[in-house]
Amino acid sequence: MVMMGEIWSHLGSAMATFMFIYAMVKQFFPYNLQGYLEKYFQKLVSFVYPYVEITFDEFSGERMKRSEVYSAIKSYLSGKSSASAKRLKADSMNNNQSVVLTMDYNEEVTDEYQGAKVWWTASRIISNSQRIAWYPNDDEKKLYRLTVHKRHRELITESYISHVIKEGKEIATRNRQRKLYSNNPSDNWYGYKRSKWSNVAFEHPASFDTLAMDSNLKEEIMNDLIKFINGKDYYARIGKAWKRGYLLYGPPGTGKSTMIAAMANLLDYDVYDLELTAVKDNTELRRLLIDTSNKSIVVIEDIDCSLDLTGQREKKKEKDTNDEKMNPVEKKAKEEEKKDSKVTLSGLLNCIDGLWSACGGERIIVFTTNYVDKLDPALIRRGRMDKHIEMSYCCFDAFKVLAKNYLEIDSHPLFEEIETLLGEIKMTPADVAENLMPKSDYDKEETCFNRLIEALKAAKEEAIKKAEEEARAKAEKEEKEKQQSIKEEKDKEQSAKQDKNDETSAKEVKENGVAAKEVQENGVIH
Repeated sequence: MVMMGEIWSHLGSAMATFMFIYAMVKQFFPYNLQGYLEKYFQKLVSFVYPYVEITFDEFSGERMKRSEVYSAIKSYLSGKSSASAKRLKADSMNNNQSVVLTMDYNEEVTDEYQGAKVWWTASRIISNSQRIAWYPNDDEKKLYRLTVHKRHRELITESYISHVIKEGKEIATRNRQRKLYSNNPSDNWYGYKRSKWSNVAFEHPASFDTLAMDSNLKEEIMNDLIKFINGKDYYARIGKAWKRGYLLYGPPGTGKSTMIAAMANLLDYDVYDLELTAVKDNTELRRLLIDTSNKSIVVIEDIDCSLDLTGQREKKKEKDTNDEKMNPVEKKAKEEEKKDSKVTLSGLLNCIDGLWSACGGERIIVFTTNYVDKLDPALIRRGRMDKHIEMSYCCFDAFKVLAKNYLEIDSHPLFEEIETLLGEIKMTPADVAENLMPKSDYDKEETCFNRLIEALKAAKEEAIKKAEEEARAKAEKEEKEKQQSIKEEKDKEQSAKQDKNDETSAKEVKENGVAAKEVQENGVIH
């Protein structure tokens, strides 16, 4: 036994020496010869090296999104590394209440599974290629490397890796903190393997319980959302991508953004706030949407203001052949013009409802707008925006929710008067909430209700005054149009009379001319 140990010890020392020498001298060999020697060197090592290595890259091949396996391994190793690794990276989680530790680069941790010992190493490789890199760190490659004795190969490949992925996903779910994402300008992507989204912790407190809207509509929306998250098999059976579109429309201040936050809190989804004006073209839009996670809500707010999505084709701009003659200011202006978003209606439709919409699942797409009539019908048809939700002015049901939220009051003698006024006046939930909010510690609920009543009465008087002004303006316009019509009729009659007089005069002149001619020819006057 001692002899075998000495043999392996000497063999290991010899291999280490040989590898050191090889690393020193291989740089003096031509590139083609290096590849030839490398192939046979690896064969030599395989005879004496009893371990198997498996590499898990963060990005593999031409994939445009991070590997889920890589993320699961990272979560799995976070618990192992915190107990044994010497160099760790810390990240705050759960509203900065706790810290998650992960192993730093070039650090190694060990794991055991059914008697097999496994070594995990986190690595970061930066290419030393001489090619020109258009983006900083574009050639950076992150990976995890698993090393195990070759006699455990079957156990590792058939059982252990699946175990790691399953455990890693469960750990990620336990440590998960919902986030609000915003898309970065593509100039900051540094290649497709860099982050396309920035994020902050999503801590919005909105819920359907505190959402001010009609109770029946609220119940309908909640049932629809719950049906969606439980519908994976149903969507697969009917042959549709597991996604659903919601169109929220209505005047400003009616709670469209609050509705989105309530949806995210109900479903426990991340929120991706997509700013279309920061997206250069359809290709970038596609990459952004592919890089979103499952269990997420993709939001495009005020879509009628984001881009010109009317579907009309833009005229091609003539190519300027005098670029070289431009002064620096003109060149800069033209460069900025070229940076404008070139996202088209067809490109957006393809991403939300075309082939690319099936890349990923369990996603909700939400459009908001103040003016639904401005949107192209193709953008909001059923099948793309499956459910249209009108966020209207404050009704009495919505008021009762606000009274409960702000004053913790379920009933009050002034409710009847407020209900009557809300039936007559259009006021947004935001304005109602502002009047209900106590302005000092001395404000009682009756003070707040009276303030709201005064605001509603003032709005009613303003509405009456506005209606009277509009009616007066309309009457003046109609009277003006009537007078204009009478004047035009008189002018028409006068013109017709003048034409008749002119015709009579012309006839008389013609008759007199004939008579004069006869006199001239016959010399006789009858």
